[in-house]
Amino acid sequence: MTESVQSPASGPQQGKWTEITHLPEWEEEFYDVYTAKKFGKWVMLKTLKPDLKENPEFVAMLDREFEVRYNLAHPRIVMINDLEEVPGLGRCIITDDVYGDSLRKLIEKGEVTPEIVNKIARQLSEAIDYVQTNHIVHHPIRPETVIFTETIGNLKVIDVGFDQKNRLEPTDVEEDIRAYGRVLSAALDACPENMPHLRAVADRCLSPFPYSNVQQLQMAVADRSAKWLYIMIIVFLAAAVAVLSAILAFRP
Repeated sequence: MTESVQSPASGPQQGKWTEITHLPEWEEEFYDVYTAKKFGKWVMLKTLKPDLKENPEFVAMLDREFEVRYNLAHPRIVMINDLEEVPGLGRCIITDDVYGDSLRKLIEKGEVTPEIVNKIARQLSEAIDYVQTNHIVHHPIRPETVIFTETIGNLKVIDVGFDQKNRLEPTDVEEDIRAYGRVLSAALDACPENMPHLRAVADRCLSPFPYSNVQQLQMAVADRSAKWLYIMIIVFLAAAVAVLSAILAFRP
């Protein structure tokens, strides 16, 4: 259920912010999320919950998240545009509009299709790869944070980072792979079509010995493996040796 928020703006601010609507299903641990129009253009607003707005520690956390995410640019990640005071809400991170349904909502409505599962399998791994490449610290990815846009069903990940490290630890990489496995498994459980290959990928992610990195995961999703590559190399070398032997055998 959404809830409209009346903005008390006046003067130059009047008309800048309109149709501010709370999205309780998108709220995060410390934040409320809204959709709104800024000068008539739809955007998303992320702001601290009311009881945290005056807490310096959480205000600094909001500012730090803006700094970390502002320069991120990837088609599978919600982009941050600005940080400003919004009348009636206070300090807000402003992002692109990605209004649509979360994977959780699609599961609840029984609308998970093989196409959606395939997008999760491929596109979510792309987002994770980008986040890891930039050493971004983030909350675990969940069905609630994987969004499919309303018009064309593009996959977008929200809540993708609140800090940045010099390097990621192996445990950070493993947790991302396990989170991916949980999301993919939830989508597969809700999909009416059996998809054994992707089920095997999800099970491996959640096993005691998951994929060691995202690249290995992506190869498995694409049904390629290092073993397959080695076999092809061996076959090529064997053929080359056979050709060379034939040439030598017929030399005068």
